[in-house]
Amino acid sequence: MKRFLYYIVFFIAALYLQSGMYGCAKPGDLITINVSAAASLTNAITEINKLFKENNNDVEVLAHFAASGDIQTQIENGAPIDVFISAAAKQMDSLDANGMIKTETRRNLLRNKIVLIVPRSSNLIVSGFESLVSDEFRRISIGDPDFVPAGYYALQTFELTGISYEKIQSKLLLAGNVMQVLSYVESGDVDAGIVFASDTTSSDAVRIVATAPDEINNNIIYPIAVIASSKNIEVSIRYIDYLYSAAAREIFEKHGFTVITE
Repeated sequence: MKRFLYYIVFFIAALYLQSGMYGCAKPGDLITINVSAAASLTNAITEINKLFKENNNDVEVLAHFAASGDIQTQIENGAPIDVFISAAAKQMDSLDANGMIKTETRRNLLRNKIVLIVPRSSNLIVSGFESLVSDEFRRISIGDPDFVPAGYYALQTFELTGISYEKIQSKLLLAGNVMQVLSYVESGDVDAGIVFASDTTSSDAVRIVATAPDEINNNIIYPIAVIASSKNIEVSIRYIDYLYSAAAREIFEKHGFTVITE
Protein backbone atom coordinates (compact mmCIF):
# COMPACT_ATOMS: atom_id res chain seq x y z
CA MET A 1 0.00 0.00 0.00
CA LYS A 2 2.83 2.38 0.88
CA ARG A 3 4.55 1.54 -2.38
CA PHE A 4 1.32 2.28 -4.27
CA LEU A 5 1.00 5.64 -2.55
CA TYR A 6 4.62 6.38 -3.37
CA TYR A 7 4.00 5.88 -7.09
CA ILE A 8 0.91 8.10 -6.97
CA VAL A 9 2.85 10.89 -5.27
CA PHE A 10 5.70 10.47 -7.74
CA PHE A 11 3.32 10.61 -10.70
CA ILE A 12 1.60 13.76 -9.46
CA ALA A 13 4.94 15.43 -8.76
CA ALA A 14 6.15 14.59 -12.26
CA LEU A 15 3.06 16.11 -13.81
CA TYR A 16 3.48 19.19 -11.63
CA LEU A 17 7.04 19.73 -12.78
CA GLN A 18 6.27 19.08 -16.44
CA SER A 19 3.46 21.61 -16.37
CA GLY A 20 6.00 24.35 -15.60
CA MET A 21 4.12 25.44 -12.46
CA TYR A 22 7.44 26.35 -10.89
CA GLY A 23 8.08 28.73 -13.79
CA CYS A 24 11.04 26.70 -15.08
CA ALA A 25 10.51 25.81 -18.73
CA LYS A 26 12.71 23.20 -20.38
CA PRO A 27 14.79 24.15 -23.42
CA GLY A 28 12.56 24.06 -26.49
CA ASP A 29 9.35 24.54 -24.54
CA LEU A 30 6.84 27.12 -25.70
CA ILE A 31 6.83 30.05 -23.25
CA THR A 32 3.51 31.78 -22.73
CA ILE A 33 3.28 35.40 -21.61
CA ASN A 34 0.08 37.19 -20.69
CA VAL A 35 -0.20 40.75 -21.99
CA SER A 36 -2.98 42.98 -20.70
CA ALA A 37 -3.49 46.22 -22.60
CA ALA A 38 -5.88 49.14 -22.71
CA ALA A 39 -8.94 48.49 -24.90
CA SER A 40 -7.86 51.21 -27.33
CA LEU A 41 -4.91 48.99 -28.28
CA THR A 42 -7.01 46.00 -29.33
CA ASN A 43 -6.52 46.23 -33.08
CA ALA A 44 -2.88 47.36 -33.07
CA ILE A 45 -1.61 44.86 -30.49
CA THR A 46 -3.55 41.97 -32.06
CA GLU A 47 -1.86 42.68 -35.39
CA ILE A 48 1.57 43.16 -33.84
CA ASN A 49 1.31 39.93 -31.85
CA LYS A 50 0.84 37.94 -35.05
CA LEU A 51 4.03 39.46 -36.43
CA PHE A 52 5.86 38.89 -33.14
CA LYS A 53 4.90 35.22 -33.24
CA GLU A 54 6.32 34.84 -36.74
CA ASN A 55 9.67 36.09 -35.47
CA ASN A 56 9.56 34.42 -32.04
CA ASN A 57 8.17 30.92 -32.50
CA ASP A 58 9.23 29.93 -28.98
CA VAL A 59 6.76 32.42 -27.42
CA GLU A 60 2.99 32.41 -27.23
CA VAL A 61 1.41 35.78 -26.41
CA LEU A 62 -2.03 35.70 -24.82
CA ALA A 63 -3.52 39.19 -25.03
CA HIS A 64 -6.35 40.58 -22.94
CA PHE A 65 -7.92 44.00 -23.50
CA ALA A 66 -9.93 46.04 -21.01
CA ALA A 67 -10.14 49.44 -19.37
CA SER A 68 -6.79 50.34 -17.80
CA GLY A 69 -8.39 50.75 -14.39
CA ASP A 70 -9.91 47.27 -14.59
CA ILE A 71 -6.54 45.77 -15.49
CA GLN A 72 -4.92 47.60 -12.58
CA THR A 73 -7.47 46.00 -10.25
CA GLN A 74 -6.82 42.57 -11.75
CA ILE A 75 -3.09 42.94 -11.17
CA GLU A 76 -3.67 44.09 -7.59
CA ASN A 77 -5.80 40.98 -7.07
CA GLY A 78 -3.03 38.68 -8.28
CA ALA A 79 -4.01 38.00 -11.90
CA PRO A 80 -1.19 36.16 -13.76
CA ILE A 81 -0.20 39.07 -15.99
CA ASP A 82 3.32 39.50 -17.36
CA VAL A 83 3.09 42.79 -19.27
CA PHE A 84 0.76 45.75 -18.77
CA ILE A 85 0.18 48.54 -21.29
CA SER A 86 -1.90 51.33 -19.79
CA ALA A 87 -3.63 54.18 -21.61
CA ALA A 88 -2.53 56.57 -18.86
CA ALA A 89 0.28 56.98 -16.36
CA LYS A 90 -2.16 57.05 -13.42
CA GLN A 91 -2.73 53.29 -13.27
CA MET A 92 0.95 52.46 -13.78
CA ASP A 93 1.99 55.01 -11.14
CA SER A 94 -0.30 53.36 -8.60
CA LEU A 95 1.07 49.89 -9.32
CA ASP A 96 4.63 51.22 -9.21
CA ALA A 97 4.04 52.90 -5.84
CA ASN A 98 2.92 49.54 -4.44
CA GLY A 99 5.87 47.60 -5.84
CA MET A 100 3.75 45.69 -8.33
CA ILE A 101 5.80 46.37 -11.47
CA LYS A 102 9.45 45.94 -12.34
CA THR A 103 10.24 49.66 -12.25
CA GLU A 104 13.40 49.26 -14.31
CA THR A 105 11.33 47.87 -17.22
CA ARG A 106 8.86 50.76 -17.30
CA ARG A 107 8.93 52.80 -20.51
CA ASN A 108 6.70 55.30 -22.29
CA LEU A 109 5.44 53.58 -25.44
CA LEU A 110 2.80 55.65 -27.23
CA ARG A 111 1.03 58.97 -27.62
CA ASN A 112 -2.61 59.47 -28.62
CA LYS A 113 -5.25 62.20 -28.91
CA ILE A 114 -8.74 62.70 -27.52
CA VAL A 115 -11.39 63.38 -30.15
CA LEU A 116 -15.12 64.02 -30.35
CA ILE A 117 -16.96 61.75 -32.78
CA VAL A 118 -20.48 61.57 -34.19
CA PRO A 119 -22.22 59.03 -36.45
CA ARG A 120 -21.08 59.56 -40.04
CA SER A 121 -24.68 60.27 -41.07
CA SER A 122 -25.21 62.89 -38.33
CA ASN A 123 -26.51 66.29 -39.42
CA LEU A 124 -25.74 68.00 -36.12
CA ILE A 125 -23.61 71.12 -36.41
CA VAL A 126 -20.48 70.96 -34.25
CA SER A 127 -18.17 73.93 -33.70
CA GLY A 128 -16.17 72.16 -30.99
CA PHE A 129 -16.63 70.36 -27.69
CA GLU A 130 -18.62 73.39 -26.54
CA SER A 131 -21.44 72.31 -28.85
CA LEU A 132 -22.22 69.41 -26.52
CA VAL A 133 -24.16 71.71 -24.18
CA SER A 134 -26.67 72.35 -26.98
CA ASP A 135 -30.10 70.75 -26.59
CA GLU A 136 -29.52 69.05 -29.95
CA PHE A 137 -27.08 66.72 -28.25
CA ARG A 138 -29.34 64.58 -26.07
CA ARG A 139 -27.03 61.61 -25.40
CA ILE A 140 -23.23 61.59 -25.18
CA SER A 141 -21.03 58.63 -24.32
CA ILE A 142 -17.68 58.69 -22.54
CA GLY A 143 -15.73 56.01 -20.74
CA ASP A 144 -16.28 55.71 -17.00
CA PRO A 145 -13.69 58.21 -15.69
CA ASP A 146 -12.89 56.01 -12.67
CA PHE A 147 -11.62 53.19 -14.88
CA VAL A 148 -11.26 54.44 -18.46
CA PRO A 149 -8.46 56.97 -19.15
CA ALA A 150 -10.29 58.40 -22.17
CA GLY A 151 -13.21 59.17 -19.87
CA TYR A 152 -10.91 60.90 -17.42
CA TYR A 153 -9.42 62.95 -20.27
CA ALA A 154 -12.97 63.78 -21.43
CA LEU A 155 -13.72 65.37 -18.06
CA GLN A 156 -10.48 67.36 -18.29
CA THR A 157 -11.50 68.51 -21.76
CA PHE A 158 -14.89 69.66 -20.49
CA GLU A 159 -13.20 71.71 -17.80
CA LEU A 160 -10.62 73.20 -20.13
CA THR A 161 -13.21 74.17 -22.75
CA GLY A 162 -15.52 75.76 -20.18
CA ILE A 163 -18.23 73.08 -20.19
CA SER A 164 -20.02 72.85 -16.85
CA TYR A 165 -20.22 69.23 -15.74
CA GLU A 166 -23.60 69.92 -14.12
CA LYS A 167 -25.00 71.02 -17.48
CA ILE A 168 -23.84 67.91 -19.28
CA GLN A 169 -24.01 65.19 -16.62
CA SER A 170 -27.61 64.13 -17.39
CA LYS A 171 -26.64 63.51 -21.02
CA LEU A 172 -23.74 61.20 -20.28
CA LEU A 173 -23.82 57.47 -20.93
CA LEU A 174 -20.78 55.96 -19.20
CA ALA A 175 -19.14 53.02 -20.93
CA GLY A 176 -16.82 50.31 -19.65
CA ASN A 177 -14.14 51.04 -22.26
CA VAL A 178 -13.53 53.15 -25.35
CA MET A 179 -14.56 50.41 -27.77
CA GLN A 180 -17.98 50.42 -26.17
CA VAL A 181 -18.20 54.20 -26.64
CA LEU A 182 -17.29 53.71 -30.30
CA SER A 183 -20.01 51.07 -30.64
CA TYR A 184 -22.65 53.40 -29.16
CA VAL A 185 -21.77 56.10 -31.69
CA GLU A 186 -21.61 53.67 -34.62
CA SER A 187 -25.09 52.36 -33.86
CA GLY A 188 -26.55 55.83 -33.36
CA ASP A 189 -27.52 55.04 -29.77
CA VAL A 190 -25.85 58.32 -28.81
CA ASP A 191 -25.42 61.61 -30.63
CA ALA A 192 -21.70 61.85 -29.89
CA GLY A 193 -18.86 60.16 -28.07
CA ILE A 194 -15.38 60.94 -26.83
CA VAL A 195 -12.64 58.43 -27.64
CA PHE A 196 -9.00 58.25 -28.61
CA ALA A 197 -8.18 59.18 -32.20
CA SER A 198 -6.74 55.71 -32.71
CA ASP A 199 -10.15 54.14 -31.99
CA THR A 200 -11.65 55.75 -35.08
CA THR A 201 -9.22 54.19 -37.57
CA SER A 202 -11.14 50.90 -37.54
CA SER A 203 -14.55 52.41 -38.20
CA ASP A 204 -16.17 53.89 -41.29
CA ALA A 205 -19.37 54.60 -39.37
CA VAL A 206 -18.09 57.60 -37.40
CA ARG A 207 -16.33 60.85 -38.11
CA ILE A 208 -14.17 63.16 -36.01
CA VAL A 209 -15.64 66.62 -35.50
CA ALA A 210 -13.30 68.07 -32.87
CA THR A 211 -9.93 67.39 -31.28
CA ALA A 212 -9.08 68.13 -27.65
CA PRO A 213 -6.70 71.02 -26.90
CA ASP A 214 -2.94 70.38 -26.83
CA GLU A 215 -2.99 70.90 -23.05
CA ILE A 216 -4.85 67.58 -22.88
CA ASN A 217 -3.29 65.64 -25.74
CA ASN A 218 0.30 66.44 -24.81
CA ASN A 219 -0.23 64.60 -21.52
CA ILE A 220 -1.61 61.39 -23.04
CA ILE A 221 1.08 58.75 -22.58
CA TYR A 222 0.78 54.95 -22.78
CA PRO A 223 3.35 53.42 -20.39
CA ILE A 224 4.38 49.77 -20.50
CA ALA A 225 6.07 47.58 -17.87
CA VAL A 226 6.68 44.02 -16.72
CA ILE A 227 4.62 43.01 -13.70
CA ALA A 228 6.70 42.20 -10.60
CA SER A 229 5.14 38.75 -10.19
CA SER A 230 5.97 37.67 -13.75
CA LYS A 231 7.75 34.32 -14.07
CA ASN A 232 8.91 35.20 -17.59
CA ILE A 233 10.74 38.48 -17.16
CA GLU A 234 13.36 38.02 -19.88
CA VAL A 235 10.80 37.04 -22.51
CA SER A 236 8.51 39.87 -21.41
CA ILE A 237 11.36 42.36 -21.88
CA ARG A 238 12.00 40.85 -25.31
CA TYR A 239 8.34 41.44 -26.16
CA ILE A 240 8.49 45.06 -24.96
CA ASP A 241 11.61 45.67 -27.04
CA TYR A 242 9.79 44.33 -30.09
CA LEU A 243 7.05 46.94 -29.68
CA TYR A 244 9.69 49.58 -30.40
CA SER A 245 10.83 47.88 -33.61
CA ALA A 246 10.30 49.45 -37.03
CA ALA A 247 7.74 46.77 -37.93
CA ALA A 248 5.67 47.39 -34.80
CA ARG A 249 5.96 51.17 -35.18
CA GLU A 250 4.49 50.95 -38.68
CA ILE A 251 1.46 49.09 -37.33
CA PHE A 252 0.99 51.48 -34.41
CA GLU A 253 1.08 54.46 -36.75
CA LYS A 254 -1.39 52.81 -39.11
CA HIS A 255 -3.79 52.59 -36.18
CA GLY A 256 -3.38 56.25 -35.23
CA PHE A 257 -0.73 56.06 -32.49
CA THR A 258 2.63 57.78 -32.24
CA VAL A 259 5.51 55.69 -30.92
CA ILE A 260 7.66 57.50 -28.37
CA THR A 261 11.32 57.18 -29.25
CA GLU A 262 13.51 57.28 -26.18
